[in-house]
Amino acid sequence: MTLIIDPDDLNQGTEVTINASAKTIALSVAGNLSNDGVTGQALYSFLKEEWKSDSALIPYEFPMVSITPEQFEFVENWVPANDTTRNLLRSCGWREITAGDVIEREYMGIVSLGNIDSGSQPYYAFSSDSTANDFDFTGIVNQGVQTFGDSSNGNFDKRGDTLTLFIRTQGNTYGSATSTSIGLTSLNYIANRFPLAEASDLKISASDSDIQNNAPYTGMEIRLYPSAQSRTIGGTSYNFGVIIDGNSGTAEQIYEFVQYQLRQNSDIDVDAGPANIGNLQDEFLGFVGDTLKTKLVNNSDGGGGGVYIDTFNANDTNRLVFTDSSDTERTFPFVSAGSLNFNSNLSGDADAIYRMFFTTGFGTSSALLVNDNSGAAISGNISGNSSVGFDFDYDGNTQGGRTAGTDADVTIVAIGQNTAQYVLATGTITRAVGQNISLVAPLERNYSNP
Repeated sequence: MTLIIDPDDLNQGTEVTINASAKTIALSVAGNLSNDGVTGQALYSFLKEEWKSDSALIPYEFPMVSITPEQFEFVENWVPANDTTRNLLRSCGWREITAGDVIEREYMGIVSLGNIDSGSQPYYAFSSDSTANDFDFTGIVNQGVQTFGDSSNGNFDKRGDTLTLFIRTQGNTYGSATSTSIGLTSLNYIANRFPLAEASDLKISASDSDIQNNAPYTGMEIRLYPSAQSRTIGGTSYNFGVIIDGNSGTAEQIYEFVQYQLRQNSDIDVDAGPANIGNLQDEFLGFVGDTLKTKLVNNSDGGGGGVYIDTFNANDTNRLVFTDSSDTERTFPFVSAGSLNFNSNLSGDADAIYRMFFTTGFGTSSALLVNDNSGAAISGNISGNSSVGFDFDYDGNTQGGRTAGTDADVTIVAIGQNTAQYVLATGTITRAVGQNISLVAPLERNYSNP
């Protein structure tokens, strides 16, 4: 069945029950009426025809006033019989007013524009709310939302609030729209159209179960700060108020984690400050092609709206864009990145170490360790890893008189103790990511320290 727009599709005692003594009008899912509902205009027109033709109704005050085809008032103590009836009214807003002209209830008509899958659950929140409210039906929205109720009908007044609509479904792109974005300064009682849509999100492949239980997602977190946090990009410090710990995940994995958090009806901020409920938060991230961009958000903790990602996969450095708290996009100079790969003799040696040197000067007392993008030497303990990532400030590193922006010849050495002999490998760091240098150490057979 479809939305009823023709009063001829309504019948007393089937789709519509009129109780003149109680002054109620009830809609029932029966006959021609499905959960697709009936427009306010069709119901109003049907009631006019019934009052004109039904001698039992004409002695009673007419129940509705039509202000426009999408704005109505139930008057003279007439009201919808129940919330089932109210939820079946479509493409309209309305008031419920007593015979003494007292407003008991007010409803804003909400109509979404754009695709929403039939099984997806849209929801909404007023700016004074701390929790979200689901619409009564899944899929495209066409429903009245109560914005005012007197002391006997909810005892609240949201008409001065901002209303935000959301659609956030696992595996789909997210959408939202606000009453201010469609030009409203207060909430009225007419039908309003909101652009709200979703589509398949090609950057989501992990399931909720993956994110809840598996690395690297389980080590990621979001923190909203009460004060500005400084992060250095290309040698300059910028302020951010929201920091995402990416736990060395790829851009896609970080995005998947954050999108999952934004569907949670719980506090997603790991600090002990005010609660920041996930499904009411602004979106933090968005992809433009393969580039992941952070967004300027409302940080209720007060530290600014810029969003930065700590501890991301070095290979993704050049496809990340960070929006700082001044709403300015910041990017790193080109950062080369790759991995040092170790064979089992090295990864199985608890004492194994690695060091990366510039080839020029290697084998002499002037040998120079290569610094990573943060200025720390590319060296460390292998600690059982089969590979270790590295990054390099290709456009800015001038160690030992190196000309910035040129390829860097490097020599990497590794040595263990009980299972790995000394090994040396050479390579060239180019203006690229995904570079791999392998170190294959012979098995140590003769080391002994009794």
